Amino acid sequence: MNAPAELTADTAARRTAYLTEVLPLLYPQPCRIALPHTRSAPQPMRSFLVLPDLRRARLLAPLGSTRVTVGAVRRYSEPQSLASRMKRSAVTAALRTGASAILLRDRIRVSAPDDADHIESYLAGLLGVRLTPSVHIGPARANRKPVLQLLDDAGRSIAFVKIGVNELTHSLVRAEARAMLTLAQAGLRHLRIPAVLGTGQWHGNELVAASALPIDAPRVPLRHETLAAAMREVCGVAGVRRQPLDESEYWSRLRARLGGLTVVEDGRTLAAAARDLVGRTGAQRIDFGCWHGDWTPWNMTSTTEGLLVWDWERFGTEVPVGFDPLHYRLQAAIVRDGRDPRDAVADLLTMCGPLLYGFGVPGGSARTTTLLYLIDLAARYLTDRQAEAGARLGVLGSWLLPELVAAVAAVPDVEGCR
Repeated sequence: MNAPAELTADTAARRTAYLTEVLPLLYPQPCRIALPHTRSAPQPMRSFLVLPDLRRARLLAPLGSTRVTVGAVRRYSEPQSLASRMKRSAVTAALRTGASAILLRDRIRVSAPDDADHIESYLAGLLGVRLTPSVHIGPARANRKPVLQLLDDAGRSIAFVKIGVNELTHSLVRAEARAMLTLAQAGLRHLRIPAVLGTGQWHGNELVAASALPIDAPRVPLRHETLAAAMREVCGVAGVRRQPLDESEYWSRLRARLGGLTVVEDGRTLAAAARDLVGRTGAQRIDFGCWHGDWTPWNMTSTTEGLLVWDWERFGTEVPVGFDPLHYRLQAAIVRDGRDPRDAVADLLTMCGPLLYGFGVPGGSARTTTLLYLIDLAARYLTDRQAEAGARLGVLGSWLLPELVAAVAAVPDVEGCR
């Protein structure tokens, strides 16, 4: 979840520390990196503007060409509020007028010999063209990884690059490449996705480059029917099949995942809740299909060029139909709308019937599907060790587990559903 983090001393320290980890990875020795307020590197090959500043770093925008710098800022993210759009407009105005030299002072400079091996030289070889990178600095979470936006000299966004830096993010980068290649063959009509431009390994790190979607196209109000049609299409790309929950491949996989989490108390609580749920509802016949895995308002936009959807690293098959709309509703409530997370979970359980009706999920299995989604989400957080990474919602006992355990305990036994 891309939840906005309150700026505390710890948050600021984490962001600065992350910069000192990421930059040497992108520009290893003999490159030299000069952070703000330190002695400048001689003859910088690349200079970045740190936005909004070093303590709250979210974007490293390349300096040199105003068009490229503005392009990096404008394509940094999909603003979810009027305040966010206004802030972005203010930054781009400052860049265009030259006021950024006064208002935005934190800069990072990189120097390198002409023959140095760094991420820019590698990507030029991979893609066959030299482009200018900006670097996105995400919030603290286990799946945080370097994300580069590549721009041409006119400031147009050409590609995005994700770099896996550990076992978890390596697997996510590989999974996203596979997902985009699979979906490229699906003949999608209700949404557009990025195209894979290249994959590879650089200094032992997995990497995928994907085309930039035309998010600068004029916006179109998002209709519920448009979103639902796109989600249903993704759900069916590998077919949909119905079978009893306790005989499904999904339950077999989930049970194995949960078995690896029982070394911690939250994992034992979650595994017990899952066993209890399937013990009560295992005879229910559930439809299984594909899902995006992290379909949220900030991973898509509605334009005259179609519904554009990105970030496919959590794409999965053989999951209960309805996971995508459930995830979208929960994430939007917590992150975009600022709802209390525990209240948002309770509301999801209350509204799951009407929400899933349009996806062909019968009322009798809507609550089971929703509880399975919450179990799956909790398992993801525990597997990724989000709490240890400092993720805002990583401590499951403060919001998700109490509501989940109580709801499972209230589920009646299901008989004769086969």
